[in-house]
Amino acid sequence: MDVIQVVEPGILTAVQDRGRYGYQRYGVPSSGALDEYSLRVANILVGNDEGDAVLEVTFAGASLCFLEPTVVSVTGADLGPELNGAPVARWEAVPVARDDVLAFRQARAGMRGYLAVAGGIDVPRVLGSRSTYGRSRLGGVDGRPLQAGDVLRCGPPGGGLRGKKAPGQAVPDLGRGHDLRVVLGPQNDAFTEEGIRTFLSSTYSVTNLSDRTGYRLEGPAIQHVTGADIISDGIPLGAVQVTGDGMPIVLLADRGTTGGYTKIATVVSTDIPELAQAASGDTVTFTSVTVDEAHEALKERERTLEELRGLPYVRYREHRYRARAGGSEHQAVSGLVEVDPKAPSTSAYPVGRTVRVTVGGASYTFDVEVEAE
Repeated sequence: MDVIQVVEPGILTAVQDRGRYGYQRYGVPSSGALDEYSLRVANILVGNDEGDAVLEVTFAGASLCFLEPTVVSVTGADLGPELNGAPVARWEAVPVARDDVLAFRQARAGMRGYLAVAGGIDVPRVLGSRSTYGRSRLGGVDGRPLQAGDVLRCGPPGGGLRGKKAPGQAVPDLGRGHDLRVVLGPQNDAFTEEGIRTFLSSTYSVTNLSDRTGYRLEGPAIQHVTGADIISDGIPLGAVQVTGDGMPIVLLADRGTTGGYTKIATVVSTDIPELAQAASGDTVTFTSVTVDEAHEALKERERTLEELRGLPYVRYREHRYRARAGGSEHQAVSGLVEVDPKAPSTSAYPVGRTVRVTVGGASYTFDVEVEAE
């Protein structure tokens, strides 16, 4: 079903899911949402599978018109979302009506917002994923960011139209300073002890040369033992490459699958979403942790998501009205309304009213019956 029409695409808006796995051996990066946590939460809030496709909205400027009533959620960065010109709540499900317009006005905190729609964005899977990888024109809408006039389909909501709100402890803080946990290696032996101390004790700044491929940082140079080059090997998500000038680059979802620069450390997976929200000029520091500590951070993140899954849903439906008066019948459809679980389970119930109208001194009486479904 056609659900969204793109009015304005903004700086960069694209379809993303949790990524394309099993093809890096062929040179195909995983892609997927940079802030996977926000994607997963957005989907949970509207009753989707956690891996369903969403829209990743970078910075601001996107404007979307809904062609059908549905339920949506906005997570990730605060991009000033407005529904029909009024501020809309983030990190909770919101019902929208036909012809409603959702706009992302300006980036207030963070870089990337995530819009989940009940049923998930339905574009063809390419190599097992709907994620957009623009450099090879894979996935998404013709392998590219969205353009004005694009129409997006959504799948049928598996559990009906429903939603919930994320509790405060599930909502990340968005600041301008980012302390990232790292596991040293795999080539930390290619750096001097002084170089490793510099890496772990310095503050780096996010440069303008940062995108979905990776974040290039600037700050104190990290000293190699001999040089930056190695025989190319595989690059994991979050790898921190250090080039010949001693500057670190943190590699992200659209990274190349192999590379020939030394990697001093790898950012733990639970901290990748924080880096994905860093804007140019933000500061980054690195803290060394063990593999066991990284695993514990991941377990804690999964416990937060499990608690969110366990919260009850509110359900929504359209109400359709048929009114009969004076032998004529009229129909109307409301927007989505919250379903009272204690309401009668009947699908239709008539309400009779006698209406008296006075026009020009004359009175008219109508027997009106309204049936709501």
